[in-house]
Amino acid sequence: MSLQTHFIPSLIVFLLSFPSYYSLPGISKASGYDASAGRVYPWYPSTIQGRNFGSKIMSSKMGRSLAAVKTFNVNDYGAKGDGSDATEAFNNAWKAACSSSQGSVLVVPKNKNYLLKPITFEGPCKSSITVQIYGTLQASADRSAYSKDLTRWLVFENVQNLAVEGGGTINGNGKIWWENSCKVNDDLSCKDAPTVCAIAFVHDALIFYNCKNLVVKNLKIQNAQKMHVSFEKCVGVEVSGLTITAPADSPNTDGIHVTRTQNIQISSTVIGTGDDCISIVSGSQKVQATGITCGPGHGISIGSLGDGNSEAHVSDVTVNGATLTGTTNGVRIKTWQGGSGSASNIKFQNIEMHNVKNPIIIDQKYCDQDKPCKSQSRAVQVQNVLYQNIKGTSSSSEAIQIDCSEKFPCKGIVLQSIDLRVGGKAAKAECNNAKITEKGNVSPSCT
Repeated sequence: MSLQTHFIPSLIVFLLSFPSYYSLPGISKASGYDASAGRVYPWYPSTIQGRNFGSKIMSSKMGRSLAAVKTFNVNDYGAKGDGSDATEAFNNAWKAACSSSQGSVLVVPKNKNYLLKPITFEGPCKSSITVQIYGTLQASADRSAYSKDLTRWLVFENVQNLAVEGGGTINGNGKIWWENSCKVNDDLSCKDAPTVCAIAFVHDALIFYNCKNLVVKNLKIQNAQKMHVSFEKCVGVEVSGLTITAPADSPNTDGIHVTRTQNIQISSTVIGTGDDCISIVSGSQKVQATGITCGPGHGISIGSLGDGNSEAHVSDVTVNGATLTGTTNGVRIKTWQGGSGSASNIKFQNIEMHNVKNPIIIDQKYCDQDKPCKSQSRAVQVQNVLYQNIKGTSSSSEAIQIDCSEKFPCKGIVLQSIDLRVGGKAAKAECNNAKITEKGNVSPSCT
């Protein structure tokens, strides 16, 4: 009884000694921050299976929750939000937030339109940071603004404990770039590969490079110059609630691109673009995608891998719960001849296909160039791939195409509970150089 008598009043005094977040200066609905709907304190991923954040982060979680954050409104640094160039203001606001020893919130107010030239939000930062985007970020249409770097527009680089969210819009203003792509303009030469001109002279919209403990959620990303969101060399990533859109004929506009990234979870996201909804390439491990709506676009792809006789590795990928509509591919693994490495431990589960061309496809002879690709003895090994509970309709007569290398045949391919039809009739399967096991009802069948 004596312990309770002393402890409870002391606890109350202790808690009251911390300021309430509702009274934090600079955070208000007027600036675009809604405390009742959003987060005041920077927050971090916590749900991906197998992730290890480190004892320092976990042990300091309670301390972060009790300590007040400091807010930085881009308008206070000279941004007007009237469509005029706000690049310098954003740069200065980021530097101030990144250098703060307190947890920081960088606020982009709602109902405002901020024009940005290429900009890099660079770390490391002194503390955790949340970027709350309520308004619209719009890429400059002036092509000369990208003369120093044609490959990047908005970049977060070398930042740990970062959240980017808010419900706002990121507009890549990509039309001017698509019009100058050889895939759209026949007067431009694509040389060896149709993607060369687009990759060499067009920049990705939103790039996260070498970031750790990252959350990206509740954003609308549209009309990227090339890829919409790219994660490269990142660890511990949660992506959710994104809406990514571009015209079906916009070239190379992948929705989410994952490269050299480990422990990433993508969920509850709607993607409709001119290329892959999700593309996963070399160096990526432990990738999970759930609740994905895809279309138009080229489907969900692993690869391409092994181009230019390179070594590539992708493993432990799970796509569980997706709906694809009107896409040119469904779930696809694509590798170039002459490459090496492996694509392994991959699961495609609980997927609905609606009028999808090539619903299930493994292509170890992928060739995205004008000239025919030469037959080569090496190949990226594809093994341990599960297709389970995949149902719906195909727009092509062959709903399953598994075309593997003669010298490196696909191994451990499992088809389980597959029901794909064409116009109410049975579809066909074409399967070559693959060791396939079928479980339950599988239609069409490879056997």
